[in-house]
Amino acid sequence: MARPIVDDELWALIEPLLPPPKPRRFKYPGRKPVLDRAALTDILFVLKTGLRWRDLPAEMGCGSGVSCWRRLRDWQQAGVWDRLHQVLLARLRAADQIDLSRVVVDSSSIRAVGAGGKTGPNPTDRARPGSKHHLLTDANGTPLVAILTGANRNDMTQLTSLVEALRPIRGAHGRPLSWPRHLYADRGYDFEHLRRVLRQRHTTPHLARCGKPHGSGLGKVRWVVERTHAWLHHFRRLRIRFERRADIHEAFLILGCALICWRALEWTQLAL
Repeated sequence: MARPIVDDELWALIEPLLPPPKPRRFKYPGRKPVLDRAALTDILFVLKTGLRWRDLPAEMGCGSGVSCWRRLRDWQQAGVWDRLHQVLLARLRAADQIDLSRVVVDSSSIRAVGAGGKTGPNPTDRARPGSKHHLLTDANGTPLVAILTGANRNDMTQLTSLVEALRPIRGAHGRPLSWPRHLYADRGYDFEHLRRVLRQRHTTPHLARCGKPHGSGLGKVRWVVERTHAWLHHFRRLRIRFERRADIHEAFLILGCALICWRALEWTQLAL
């Protein structure tokens, strides 16, 4: 028997975070809305397969693609995916799987089909429209913060935003984890003012120097964020951006980070 896309344990975490459904009219209530779990199943199916919304198979019994797209939009506006991500990070910390002794930053460019918000000419793809995923992970490669920008945005412009977006991680007794001791990044972040900003926040910067030969040794630490980018690209909807609306693609991006955290939590439970 195939494993369900939304298993009971994951649904038990997501269901309390969803906003209450809109009340139906007493007279002429119209067609019953799609169940939340069925809509989430279709959303995850699109995220994993990269299928177009209108091509969702009716045999799944989850409603039309337009209905699921609207549900994804509404849940993104309600902050459901951000809260889910924080809940899973807290669960990982409770399992002692969050390591903030150091964090790693990197970005990944993707092609954007058509125009839209937070796109720009990709300098690595003959100036075709593209976007960038900026990612901050802990020492284990767990995604902590993800930001979407145009592909023409320099990496250094988002380092401060990534660090400032890092929220305290609860889940265990004592003070919540809120600030890393060390930060590692490649040559794209080699700017002295970034080093000053990090030192002011009591974080030791380890940024590769431009103009020096390769072999700095930082790759032994930075590889975890590159692996996390590869994990995100396993979700086909994150390999190529088809959404013209930035908030829809951001919803997929945050949801992808949350699913990576969920997998890490499952592996931890299996190991026990």
